Amino acid sequence: MDRLFREAGRWLAALSLLCAAGAASAQTDGGFYAGKTVTILVGSSPGGYYDIGARIVARYLGKFVPGNPTIVVQNQPGGGGLALANRMANGMEREGLTLVAMNRALPQLALLEDPNVNFDPLKLTWLGSLTSYRDDGYMLIVNKAHKAKTFADLLAQEPPVQLGGTAAGATNIVFGLMARDMLKARVGLVRGFPGVSEVWLAMERGELDGQVVDLSAVLVGRADAWRAGAFRPLVVFGRKERMPEAPDAPTARELVKDPNDLALLDFAEMPFFMAFPFAAPPGVPADRAAVLSKSFMAMATNEEFRAEILKAGILTSPIDGEAIRSLIAEAAKAPRDIRQRFARLLGM
Repeated sequence: MDRLFREAGRWLAALSLLCAAGAASAQTDGGFYAGKTVTILVGSSPGGYYDIGARIVARYLGKFVPGNPTIVVQNQPGGGGLALANRMANGMEREGLTLVAMNRALPQLALLEDPNVNFDPLKLTWLGSLTSYRDDGYMLIVNKAHKAKTFADLLAQEPPVQLGGTAAGATNIVFGLMARDMLKARVGLVRGFPGVSEVWLAMERGELDGQVVDLSAVLVGRADAWRAGAFRPLVVFGRKERMPEAPDAPTARELVKDPNDLALLDFAEMPFFMAFPFAAPPGVPADRAAVLSKSFMAMATNEEFRAEILKAGILTSPIDGEAIRSLIAEAAKAPRDIRQRFARLLGM
């Protein structure tokens, strides 16, 4: 009988080891996510660019994560997403069950040593970006009726073209200032609009001549008007080559002559090459981080997903987490005087 118990004990011990190994293997290949719920947090209100994209991601990503977890979206607006980014780095669970659709400008803000930033962008678990801006561009546009036909017309525009913008430090303000101060365009900035929707309405009423906005945002909010030629792009930021949808509009890089101005432009445009990034907190177990990153890229390159997100007006040219880290690391090498000059444009 003792012998029988000893044999049974050895068999149970071996079975336990096999089960443990199986569980470890399952977690390594993503089995951890079976039956789990993953939350994507969005640092803006419902209905905007990041929210729309995150909700499409939520419908698809679970199909590509082994174990097929349920994925939900929660909006946590505040400080342009900065409050959420700070919490992600310092107070959020690190099991790999919480992701953030991150405002593209926040890693850059960290490089400017903003005292309100409490995270190191290079320590975050980057999954990838839905777009590298290959098919997009940040355009200075005017209404079709405006007399300026080319960017050269803005150099002597009288009165100055009136562009609408939102809060100080917003991209539409920053590139409006760069068009004025660096490219020498005759530009006036009307600031303080609550959001881009209000800027559009002011343009439609003839109270503004134009704005600086990205093509994807135009396609989300004013696709029919864009296709009807209601707006004329005069210069494009965030691109190294001219945009196929606006072949007559030069890139800002074509117009910049001074090397210091070009260095400033390099730093200013960095966020656009990782324009719709997703991240998880630092310290996510390496096997789960690898599963999430691989799954994100599999989803982002899936034709069905790409067709749906394009239908929403979001142009997609995905890059992986390593490409994001490389962009941030390169931007971190920008000389201090260039970063300080950009900080002044932000009103810091």
